[in-house]
Amino acid sequence: MDIRQMQYLIEVARLKSFTKAADALFITQPTISKTIKGMEEELGVVLFDRIGKKIELTDAGEIIVGQAQLIVASFQNLTAELDDLRNLKKGHIRIGLPPMVGASFFPKVIGEFHQLYPDITIQLFEDGAKKVESDVANGTLEVGVAVLPTVQEGLKSFPFVEEKLNLVVHPTHLLADRTEVELAELSHDDFVLFREDFTLHDRIIAACARVGFQPHVIYESSQWDLISEMVAVGLGITLLPETICREITDKRVRIIPLMNPIIPWKLGIIWREDRYLSFATREWIRFAQNELSVHHS
Repeated sequence: MDIRQMQYLIEVARLKSFTKAADALFITQPTISKTIKGMEEELGVVLFDRIGKKIELTDAGEIIVGQAQLIVASFQNLTAELDDLRNLKKGHIRIGLPPMVGASFFPKVIGEFHQLYPDITIQLFEDGAKKVESDVANGTLEVGVAVLPTVQEGLKSFPFVEEKLNLVVHPTHLLADRTEVELAELSHDDFVLFREDFTLHDRIIAACARVGFQPHVIYESSQWDLISEMVAVGLGITLLPETICREITDKRVRIIPLMNPIIPWKLGIIWREDRYLSFATREWIRFAQNELSVHHS
């Protein structure tokens, strides 16, 4: 028994006439009679007493019509809710953001999105880019921000910022007055880095290895402001993206471009390629792509 058959049954019961029900549903009377007969055979019960030209529901018919009304109402609710989603009246999106990205790019974009779609709720999860990437890949998060290129399989992305890393040192550091510094010159320094679950951690260590040294890491954190503070009190040096360096107003540090090699920092919005994306998620991706490409083109 399907929804269409139930709708026919309810209409016949309401109008107590096959002919009137057929007219109301814009179908022929033989079609509706055949449908009801098929239902009676399928269920093994008689649904209507046919008394001359009048028809009345049987006891079994009463029970089945009662249930059919509930099912059809639920189906209509479901259809209405899907229409709501299509019209983007509601939805929920879980977005993963590395802590250093959140403050720089996203409050404005999320604010503008919320004004357009007030009933779509957004839940933010702050984690290192590596964790965000694996959570998007395993379906825990719908969307995330990660450092490109990604390593997990099956992810789609669009880049929205491409920068490089700068050196951040204490003003008394030997290199503090230089206009640029090569990575190999830092082989004897103490490093303050992001934790291991941050892509930047691996990128910096790999870049150091390529120029012939293993960095001496004395402290790791998930907060860029804490890393900057450690440098400001003279505990070590760090490498931070240009975006973060623009946020640092502390006069107790010097920021110097890093050369040879330049370590790129490319960020992108990522999502699962093969996963069903809700209307809200698809709209967020489209919106973010437009906004971020405008602000950072």
